Amino acid sequence: MEEKNLDAEKKAADKEAKREAKKKAFVEELLDWVKSFVIMFAVALFLTQFIIINAVIPSGSMEDTIMTHDRLIGARFSYWFDDPQRGDIVIFHYPVDEKKIYIKRIIGLPGETVYIDDGEIYINDADEPLREDYLKEDWEVLNTDFEFHVPEGCYLMLGDNRNWSEDARYWADNAMSEGLAQTEEEAEQYAYVRRNKILGKAIFTYFSKFRILEHGKSYE
Repeated sequence: MEEKNLDAEKKAADKEAKREAKKKAFVEELLDWVKSFVIMFAVALFLTQFIIINAVIPSGSMEDTIMTHDRLIGARFSYWFDDPQRGDIVIFHYPVDEKKIYIKRIIGLPGETVYIDDGEIYINDADEPLREDYLKEDWEVLNTDFEFHVPEGCYLMLGDNRNWSEDARYWADNAMSEGLAQTEEEAEQYAYVRRNKILGKAIFTYFSKFRILEHGKSYE
């Protein structure tokens, strides 16, 4: 009788030991999974905060270069050692409301005077207009009688789809409408993007199709 009790106790002890071993293995596996998740999250956070920009394009202002609802990757490090160039497609804080992120093409560089006349762009005293092969269609909306004096440390941005792009041509008026400026002179600063508000350069789209974006070309 005593032997039977000992066997029962041994079996119960073995069963409890197996249960504890499974519990310990489950906890260890869970902790390993949590550690992996934390590491992956930290890496992803580091990449998105300091290395890349993952953006979804909400409008058609850059068509046909970038289409509405396209997803793209930008590089935050593009201008760590080099200055932005004319023709670069950049992601930046919208000057009138910096909580909003815009994407446009750089047209005017610091210190330049940019003239828009009858759908053509002239830089400083150039006799020939910029060659803008990237434009979607004939430029007919707000296409003349603009003169921009780009401040030092700032850039002038326009969309590739000029007939449908809310870009530097509109921003000063938007600033006045929002009550950020009382006069045209005060509002003029909102037409430009300061360098420290440029988040990075758009590199490629990966949806709805993959394509490398062209940058930094001289269109003069």
